[in-house]
Amino acid sequence: MYIEKAKNIKNNWWRYFLVGPLIIFTFWQIIGAIPFGVGFALNADLDTLTAENSSDMAYMFSVFPSKNIGISLFLLMFVFGFVGLYLTTKFIHKQTFISLTTSREKIDFSRVFYSFILVITISVIGFTIGYFLSPEDYELTFNLNQFLILLLICFTLLPIQTSFEEYLMRGYLLQGIGICTKSRALAFTIPSILFGLLHFANPEVDKFGNEFIIAYILMGFFLGAITLMDEGLELALGWHFANNIIAAALVTADWSALQTNAIFTYVGDPDVVTMILPSLIIFPLLIYHFSVKYKWSGWKEKLFGKVNI
Repeated sequence: MYIEKAKNIKNNWWRYFLVGPLIIFTFWQIIGAIPFGVGFALNADLDTLTAENSSDMAYMFSVFPSKNIGISLFLLMFVFGFVGLYLTTKFIHKQTFISLTTSREKIDFSRVFYSFILVITISVIGFTIGYFLSPEDYELTFNLNQFLILLLICFTLLPIQTSFEEYLMRGYLLQGIGICTKSRALAFTIPSILFGLLHFANPEVDKFGNEFIIAYILMGFFLGAITLMDEGLELALGWHFANNIIAAALVTADWSALQTNAIFTYVGDPDVVTMILPSLIIFPLLIYHFSVKYKWSGWKEKLFGKVNI
């Protein structure tokens, strides 16, 4: 069982909720923010900097010579965060990386790959339908040289960003909460809600209003469900990387957290309902598909039962 993988490590509550988070936060949000902060300070016109535009993601990226530089420095935060998480796991909890990833004897990369390809396929089909229904909502912004550099970033730094979020939320916190509370329900719900709240500062929330945070919370519950039911992070890792690479390389928007030289820029004016509604359809279908493919059973026990330690 995935949560039970943490029962034979150093799992005191203070390691999970005091020391560990402090180390991870320091690497992620303090040390990791230095490259982006220095780059921004060297390129921005500080005389015109205001509290409003300093929180505008599009403006923050616009000061750099290219979006590729901005996104690279931004993603470096998560590289440092991953280092902090790895050091915390190894030295504070004495836990192996495999047991943080999966209940299986080794990481099942076929699951990661399958989830990635499935989500890429669904996303491309969905984008194609949307484009032909409303072509005026999309602007072709393809630049070959910039796009090739972006692809390099997408296959080096971006998977570290998405993996860090999964290992932190569906790995470290899910296992920690489960072990410390002996409750799968709390391990399922708390990281899912926290995942949504951590995206509160994203420009999408500013664009659509605070109610858009529901989209991220739904995403958190979806990823939590497939992690607990599949007894590992592999499907969540593949899904998250696929989701973000579509947002980075295929279609971006001025209000997106990932400001990139994507092939298309979305210039339409969607509302919060049309942004959230697809998730209410796609997430249940994906859960059903994965459950059939991987023969999941024991839903009540795996999602809401007690942790056996």
